[in-house]
Amino acid sequence: MQRNELAQLLQDLLDGHTSMDKAMERIGLEPYLETGQGLNLDMRRGIRTGIPEVVFGAGKSKKQLFTAVKHLAGRQQKVLVTRLGADAGNALAQEFPEGRYFEVPGLFELNSSIDLDHPWNGEAEAMIISAGGADLPVALEAYACLEFFGHTPGLVSDVGVAGLHRLFPHLPKISKARILIVIAGMEGALPSVLAGLCPVPIVGVPTSVGYGTSLNGITPMLAMLTSCAPGISVVNIDNGFGAACFAFKVLSRQRAESS
Repeated sequence: MQRNELAQLLQDLLDGHTSMDKAMERIGLEPYLETGQGLNLDMRRGIRTGIPEVVFGAGKSKKQLFTAVKHLAGRQQKVLVTRLGADAGNALAQEFPEGRYFEVPGLFELNSSIDLDHPWNGEAEAMIISAGGADLPVALEAYACLEFFGHTPGLVSDVGVAGLHRLFPHLPKISKARILIVIAGMEGALPSVLAGLCPVPIVGVPTSVGYGTSLNGITPMLAMLTSCAPGISVVNIDNGFGAACFAFKVLSRQRAESS
């Protein structure tokens, strides 16, 4: 249950649209739900942190994934499963045909409004900037997660330093954002470039894209961490989800303080 869902439940109780017993039943769920499949689903995470439970798919069996999705969806919760290979993702889509599997970022969603067919390219509070087309899986993971959390981000793809002129037409809208998620593999230079051009805080996301001495993302991660351009924070390699969570919390806090 998320904050807005709890507020709506309490309003329904005040308006007489639900009974005390039903309201208590929903609010009184255990702090976590034991599924019996080695999974404990944190049903109140959205109330505590603003970010609802998201299922990390890598390493979980199909039975565990089916169980997690069934329990979350059965409580009218939005469902997001990350880091899915094609086999597990297609199996979830077959088991839950009302949901959708996105192969490029490896995500499955149910009961949400994620749209990766036409990512928004205009102005947004959170802008996702991808250095290369090969970084798009991580960029789309961040994009989908922000949409899942309730924000529509903007996406600018394939504007890395190998052809920096591609970035310049987008600078006006990028500079109007409140936070940037900048994703780069290879030498990981794009966050430093943008930090030197824009007055916007940046979350750098190194990716494992690159040749041998990129060391599966370690080289771009170290480059971002040692950047001389101030205003960059860095998440783990390929961690579009973590970048989206950080951006969401920053935006949510800004909204709360301005209201």
